[in-house]
Amino acid sequence: MSHWKLTIVYDGSPYHGWQIQPGLPTVQGVLAEAIRHITGETILPQGSGRTDTGVHALGQVASFSLKSPIPGPNLQRALNNLLPPSIRILNAEAVPPDFHARHSAGRKIYEYRISTHAICPPTLARFVWNCTWPLDMERMQEAAQHVIGTHDFTSFAAATPDLATRQANETEDSLETQEKSSVRTIFASSWHREESLLIYRVTGSGFLHHMVRNLVGTLVDVGRGRTSPDALPGILAARARPAAGPTAPPQGLFLLEVDYCFPRESR
Repeated sequence: MSHWKLTIVYDGSPYHGWQIQPGLPTVQGVLAEAIRHITGETILPQGSGRTDTGVHALGQVASFSLKSPIPGPNLQRALNNLLPPSIRILNAEAVPPDFHARHSAGRKIYEYRISTHAICPPTLARFVWNCTWPLDMERMQEAAQHVIGTHDFTSFAAATPDLATRQANETEDSLETQEKSSVRTIFASSWHREESLLIYRVTGSGFLHHMVRNLVGTLVDVGRGRTSPDALPGILAARARPAAGPTAPPQGLFLLEVDYCFPRESR
């Protein structure tokens, strides 16, 4: 058996998320079918995290094993020839048998992009949340610092996860040891501006279902003046979804990178 790690970039707009679902187009399902077409083997590539409908990835990671003796460059080239333009394989790397895209992950980085255009260009609209109201980034930056550290993020978890999510993976992309807990460690949380974009970047040990989108929705409420930056500790302490702000739309969210340099035992 050969064991593979793929690094994948995709536009999530055409898909009902990463995780395979009967009768619906998903990234995992399309990738599995491409692998079957190339190798004749029916396998289900395991992702580093479950992204929702409309969410994108610039550094999703998948792992799987094959009986077929195919070189990495050939596998990458064959997949990119078969996959739709919305999915591309950046790298195909042979890995040890004990590597698992999700269980071996140390840290994940997400990025959320907000457009401040008065009129959002159609070429950008599917990749941003277009906010036309004034936002105070200094207030948002102050509030973002309060989530750094180890906290119970129940207030920022999906209130009613869908049935498929509960059955297959209680959290959006949690590590195996964290799946039944709402406690996560956030290592970095900050905003920066790139021309007309406000970009939130967050690095953590794992993220609950809708956690990043709920954080962004709450931080935007802070930027609009609806919530004080100092309210974040109280929202965390409440451990109740109604205490936090709205859920930001999916199209602004990107899984940016998965870091395997931090072994699970070190956290």
